[in-house]
Amino acid sequence: MQKRMTWYEAVADCEKRGEPYVLVTVLGVTGSVPREPASKMVVTGEHSHDTIGGGHLEYRIIARARERLAARDYTYEMCHFPLGASLGQCCGGSVAVLMEGHAGGDGRLVVFGAGHVAKSLITIMGELPWQITWVDSRAESFPAELPANVKRHHTDDPVGDAAALCEDAHVVILTHNHQLDFDLCRVLLEAGRAASIGLIGSDTKAERFRQRLAHRGFTDEAITQIRCPVGRSDVPGKRPMEVAVSISAELLSIASPSTDKPMRRGLSWSNLKNLMIETPATAPAASKTED
Repeated sequence: MQKRMTWYEAVADCEKRGEPYVLVTVLGVTGSVPREPASKMVVTGEHSHDTIGGGHLEYRIIARARERLAARDYTYEMCHFPLGASLGQCCGGSVAVLMEGHAGGDGRLVVFGAGHVAKSLITIMGELPWQITWVDSRAESFPAELPANVKRHHTDDPVGDAAALCEDAHVVILTHNHQLDFDLCRVLLEAGRAASIGLIGSDTKAERFRQRLAHRGFTDEAITQIRCPVGRSDVPGKRPMEVAVSISAELLSIASPSTDKPMRRGLSWSNLKNLMIETPATAPAASKTED
């Protein structure tokens, strides 16, 4: 059973686990309404926490928030809802809300294999705000306890599951089987939806895989999407933790957002003015404090 949380507990929980969410805040109200300004709730893909008043208003907002999450739209949106017949609520007032999308983490990562290097990698990445899926066919290879942002995916068909699991995710292949490694690379290149693909191995393994993939009809451009050996070449060492540090450093450099920010960010002033016109302040003193 899902634990009931306040909105601020839910925000902390989502950030800890790297789960995307939408924070909904009541900006302004007129007339009779279920909740007052500054009331908040959190919406995730599966759950909602706290409330901005319930009823069809909340139902509509949850549905809209989940549309944004499904589209990975983590921008801002302001909405105005008259609480009349269209919402099936008889309060008679109106509510303006702000929906803030949050990605929850810095990136998505899928790790294939639960050997020594993978365990070390999970130890590091489990301390960072990433959403991680850990895949292996051997249930006994997973530790009993996992970091909050790591989901175990035990499957007897990792190759069959790979395309769907890895869409828009960074992938690191660290399995115990070279043929499985090759089949994962093949399927991921065919799908073409992974954010990046890293493969553990030597230069000799990398060359053999390049030849086999070329024989399968993959172009040089496609094959070069696979980073093998995976990890930063300037981070030395062959111990599992040293290799994991190298891979983590590479993932962080690949996934880091661009430092070039657009001039205009967040909500525009015109949007704010339009919303204030639609939902004027009820108390003259409120507008005076904004001067």
